[in-house]
Amino acid sequence: MSRYLWWGPAACAALGALACGKQTPPAHTVVIASGADLRTVNPLLTVHPLAKQVERYVLLLTLARYDAALVPQPYLARTWRWAPDRRALTFTLVRDVPWSDGRPTLARDVAWTLNAARDSATGYPRLDDLASIAFVSDLNDSTVEVRFATPQATFPDVLTDLAILPAHLLDSMPHERLRQAAWNDQPVSNGPFRFVQHEPNRRWVFAANPDFPLVLGGPPRLERLVVAVVDEPTTKLSALVAGEVDMAGIQPAHAAFVAAKPHLTVVAYPMLTPYGVVFNMRGPPFDDPRVRRAVGLAVDRQEIVDGYLYGFGAPAYGPVPPDIAKGLALTPAASFPPSVDSARALLKGRRPAFELLTVGSGEAALEQMLQAQLARAGFDVTIRQLELSAFLDRVYRPRPDFQAALLGIPGDLGLGYLRTIARIAGVPAGSDAAATLRILRDSLPATFLYYARGVQGMNRRVRGVRMDLRGELPTVGHWWTEQ
Repeated sequence: MSRYLWWGPAACAALGALACGKQTPPAHTVVIASGADLRTVNPLLTVHPLAKQVERYVLLLTLARYDAALVPQPYLARTWRWAPDRRALTFTLVRDVPWSDGRPTLARDVAWTLNAARDSATGYPRLDDLASIAFVSDLNDSTVEVRFATPQATFPDVLTDLAILPAHLLDSMPHERLRQAAWNDQPVSNGPFRFVQHEPNRRWVFAANPDFPLVLGGPPRLERLVVAVVDEPTTKLSALVAGEVDMAGIQPAHAAFVAAKPHLTVVAYPMLTPYGVVFNMRGPPFDDPRVRRAVGLAVDRQEIVDGYLYGFGAPAYGPVPPDIAKGLALTPAASFPPSVDSARALLKGRRPAFELLTVGSGEAALEQMLQAQLARAGFDVTIRQLELSAFLDRVYRPRPDFQAALLGIPGDLGLGYLRTIARIAGVPAGSDAAATLRILRDSLPATFLYYARGVQGMNRRVRGVRMDLRGELPTVGHWWTEQ
């Protein structure tokens, strides 16, 4: 059996893999547990948070990327310059960056990717963040010009998020059919790792790219990176403890247990991911603003932070954490104490019933806590758990299919995620982030619960890891292992 087709017993039980031999991953291989299949690593289509990181940091390149201080730095774009009127941005690309099929990365790839993302037929999740772009053109093989309809105050955050795709493999396909592209199953890449294998609902395997240019960081120190699909939290925890996976998101309740294991450590890091109950305002009961307000009054956020997060988070009263809001000159959301009596008064004797859509298949501790809190105010809540991919499909489809969804909304420093919340809930977005934030405050499309901290259990043999607001994988090219 090849060392790179390894699976341990707990992972095999979860994934149904055929071969289960060694108890630990091979040297120079890191196995990361994911709660659901990434499904696709096409950046024009992805909403899965880990898949987006795989695109940006593993397989593909963005024009720019954030450093640890969250300042955009050159990446595929070696330099850029603004026109005096701030209505044009010209990028000069790094030369001699090969795709894994041997073709060079060209400005045409950048122009095609951005223009495909701007087409509503494609279904790019951050389409609204590209609304200010008037057109994109490749001036030559290494120069791209992006023109805007209005002057831009800052570097567009979306250009640090949208990874560039190979136009020579995708430009013959209509944008509305990109979900059927052959590239999605056998991705050709130009990042620090190359695609090796995808077994649906089991794993993704990536190998170091020996041709990754030194100017971009050079070949990674790892030989292989594996994303293992392990959807049961207890199985994931068991695999981590047994040394069968190297890294896994863990529940805060398990942090002390993991930290007590000599071969493991707990990594906690900030996340721009507000969690909340998002309402579908297109139908009952949440087309009634009194019902939405009653949910917000009935929820005890501090009880959730203390009893569910074990302190790994802070109560949330709006979609933007206070420190980020202040840094962007926005007014932070005001906090208020829970009031079951006020919630009951708004309901006036009614007992609204609704289904709370959520991810998972386990004990649903948070959902049960919410269910009990809302029951005290007069709500009748039924919990419906789905696998992550099915959940995302129900929530993010053009016509969302849910009444209320317990959702962690992956954020971005451009606050484009505010428009995502508005779209999911069924309210119009504003002309900019500040206007959208005002609309969200007035219409109450969600009851925000907490700002979470990421909590990862990690095997101490993995070195060079840094996790922060950018996610788990920004330093993956510099990871190494000690056996």
